[in-house]
Formats: sequence, C-alpha cells, structure tokens
Amino acid sequence: MSVMRYIFSALLAWAMAFSTVLFAQTAQAATPLSPSFAVRGLPTGALTPLTGTSVSAHAPFEAGECSLCHANSDPKKPGPLITDVTTLCLGCHEEFPGVLKRAHVHPPAQNACTNCHNPHNANYPKMLLQETGQLCAGCHKEVAEIHASASVPHKALSSGAKCLNCHNPHASEVETLLVQLPFDLCLSCHNVDTMVGANGKKLQNMKAWLDDNPDWHGPVRDKDCVACHQPHGGEQFRLLDGNYPKEFYAPYNPDVYDLCFTCHKEKAFSTARTDKLTRFRDGTKNLHFVHLQQPGRGRTCRACHEVHGSKQKHHIRDGVPYGSGGWVLKLNYEKTATGGSCAKTCHQERGYENRKAP
Repeated sequence: MSVMRYIFSALLAWAMAFSTVLFAQTAQAATPLSPSFAVRGLPTGALTPLTGTSVSAHAPFEAGECSLCHANSDPKKPGPLITDVTTLCLGCHEEFPGVLKRAHVHPPAQNACTNCHNPHNANYPKMLLQETGQLCAGCHKEVAEIHASASVPHKALSSGAKCLNCHNPHASEVETLLVQLPFDLCLSCHNVDTMVGANGKKLQNMKAWLDDNPDWHGPVRDKDCVACHQPHGGEQFRLLDGNYPKEFYAPYNPDVYDLCFTCHKEKAFSTARTDKLTRFRDGTKNLHFVHLQQPGRGRTCRACHEVHGSKQKHHIRDGVPYGSGGWVLKLNYEKTATGGSCAKTCHQERGYENRKAP
C-alpha cells in the first residue's frame, strides 16, 4: 500500500508541475509581447505567471478567474485574450481612462499596460516586470547613463520611489510627466534642515530660505530650477549645469563662469572702465572688474551675492561663510542715494558713487 501511495503522489506532483508549465506557456502565448522587451533586456517569458512565491499578484489570477481576460476559464488552457490588453485593464481600473486624458501621456501606458506590468503576478510591487529604476532605465538609457556616470548624482534617482519621486509613470498635466510643477517639486524635498549632498555636506533648506529672502534671483523668480541645475546628475558641484568655481577666491576666467554668462554679459566683468555696463562702479571705474580681476585673489560671484534669494536688492548678501569653521564674514552693505558702501569686510569702509546727488 505504501508503494502505491508513493507512486500516486509522484504522479500527482508530475501532473501539477506539467499543468503549471502548460498554463504558463499558454498564458504567455495568449498575451502579446512588446517588441521592446528584447531591447530592454526582458526575457520572452516576462509575462509568464510565476510558479513560486510572488511579491504582488493580480486578484483575478489569484482567484483562478481566467475567463475575466481569456477566452476560457480553464487555467490549463486559458486561450487568447477576449480583447486587447489595455481595454481589458481599463475595464476594471476605471480611474485610468481619465488619467490617460491628461495633457502628457506616457506612451508605454497608452500602448499596453503589459509594457511595464505582469498581468498575473510578479517579484516586484504593483506587478512591475522589474525594479522601478531598472524598468525605467530599459527605455530611458540616456538618463540612466547620466546618473550612473555622474560624479555628482541626484540622490532622488536612487532613493525611495526613485524615478517615481518626480515622474508619474502613466500621465500628467505637467511636461515630462512631472508629478508637480518643477519649482514646487524641488521644494517638496528641499524643505528640510537635514538633507545632505552627494559630498556629505549639509544642503540649505531652500524653502525656508526663499520664504525669508524675498529678492529672488531671476531663474528662481521664474521658478526654473533647471536653468542652473541638472535634475538627474552632473559633473559640477550642487548639480550645476555649467562651470562655476567652488572656491571663495578664483582667478578670473570667463570659461569658469559660463553658467553665469548664459544670462549675464561677460563684458560687465572684464571691462575696466564703463559708464553703462554696471552700476557697481565708482565714476567709470568698474568695481566688478576690480573684485574679479585680481590674480589668485579674484572673488567669486557668491562672495557678495546670494545665488537664490536675499533681503537686499541685487541679491547682495548680508554675509558669507568664510573658511571651514563656518564663521560668517559680514558685508555691511548700505545703499546710498549716489551709490553704496561696504564696511569692515574684506577691507575698511569704502564707498562708491555711480551717479550725481539728486
């Protein structure tokens, strides 16, 4: 009797394994594959039901209700889909027809839900075919390469929801499928005192700073963070989108300031005398030139100006951190009717006049 039981158990196990494989093959054949699967590194069996434990599963599949999507109710032979994949998905997920009417739609979501989701079960949440970052990188190879090779990567791409921290994978009313307008999106993260950059240094609480400093730099006023910063990764500190010196002192070279000179006229800083290019002059003596054009001791822009916002006009800062100890060097700038003055900063009090007294 024990021998018969052993043989019966072996036959039953073989039959169950065979039926599982048969179902997997049939379901796979009945679900159209995206031609991009091979390009994205996904196997031809990407939509095959997993035979082991899964992280997430489609409720109808778990319930064995194959006929909700397939021609037959038999799990061994479910047959072809009763209509196209997207129509089937939207038949139950009734919120998505409205989502897909937004101004900007993700083509894979519009084309077929199975571009990103396994309709049966998966090893990733939301029945995704791959981990989020890897799945996005399969199509967005250029962005993936930027992030992978960047000496200063944006940590938003490698933490939390990764790409979905900033982008909606289905559709959005904002360009590039952003979940919010860019400025609001940036400040939704850069609004704490505990954030650090890729180099481990503390980053400014930008929302608090801008709330307290109403004279905003033009790009900030235009709510255009990407005018100066790379959103995915870059080679410059602070993800800057062009050359800009890290140091307080830097020899003047227009190439070092190409980020600034995309908007500001370079001649205003390299012309020794002028009565038009800048108001920071004593008569015709260009004081920008004086401060920048000192061999080995040229001040960088942020020695005197805040790059995001300030309490004073022309983004003139109250003081600048000097040295690694964090001591703040006060500028003590005052605007006058004919120009302005600085007191006991890098030098003794000095003033300038760029116009006649009223």
